[in-house]
Amino acid sequence: MPFSVVVGAGPVGCTTARLVAGSGQDVRLVSRSGRGPRHDRIETVAVDAADTAGLTELTLGATTLFNCAMPRYDRWPAEFPPLAASLLSAAERTGADYVLLGNTYGYGPVDVPMTEDLPMAPTTVKGKVRARMWTDALMAHEEGRVRAVEVRSSEYLGAGAASAYTLMVVPAVLAGAEAAYPGDLDARKSWNHVGDVARTLVAASRQASGTDWGRAWHVPPTATLSVRDLTRRLAHLAGVADPVLTAMSFEELRKLGETDTVIAEIVEMYYVNDRPHILDPATTRTRLGVGATPIDEVLRETITGGSEGAR
Repeated sequence: MPFSVVVGAGPVGCTTARLVAGSGQDVRLVSRSGRGPRHDRIETVAVDAADTAGLTELTLGATTLFNCAMPRYDRWPAEFPPLAASLLSAAERTGADYVLLGNTYGYGPVDVPMTEDLPMAPTTVKGKVRARMWTDALMAHEEGRVRAVEVRSSEYLGAGAASAYTLMVVPAVLAGAEAAYPGDLDARKSWNHVGDVARTLVAASRQASGTDWGRAWHVPPTATLSVRDLTRRLAHLAGVADPVLTAMSFEELRKLGETDTVIAEIVEMYYVNDRPHILDPATTRTRLGVGATPIDEVLRETITGGSEGAR
């Protein structure tokens, strides 16, 4: 029987596994923890995906290998390259299609709505890591070693979503406390629902046209709103007082990062929040037929919380 392998048991990986299983295909969900959703068609396996031999054995016979894995944010430069190389090698060795979950870091600072044909022009360490992951996969695709595609998203919202916004703003607003967010509070920004990310991954894996491989797809945003407007909407839906928001400066963020290794890694990505950051999803909508979950539904899910575990 055909089956897929999903690596990474975070919110996107678990949702992807549920979607594939719900379509009637078996899924092998691989993570260090071995955790995952309970489903008759989902087998959870505890394996470090950086072990290429072990991952290759688990992928033998699979139609698709989804890379939804993500090391801790402060370990990206050290752990992401060998992890990505292991997954790409496993896909090549087994003949599985390779579907990579990415983001917008590889584009670098951009002042126009981002389309998938923008060149990779990273200016940060993490941006270069992300760009190299896709460049390596694209090279393998162009050389005929694997069929590869990348799905790119902006900042996450939804159940279990871990982002600067869900970690720094949401808890404070729900508690009626002042919240601080790094960057321009009035810059328009695209926000993605974790469920829509998973739906785009699955849709990209099932393309009928061979010409739609070897390229990237943007996840349709649930909304494009400033942090200020998004937070007002969040507070209204939660039934709490109007939020008190402050803009954290670059220097304030840098200072905070001196005692927190994860926040320290946000510093180089400050530009993402200090200017408009807008995804153009037109191609995904028209060619993959993927839409976006309504923002109020996504915010209610963000408010109630819930997580499916971590890699």
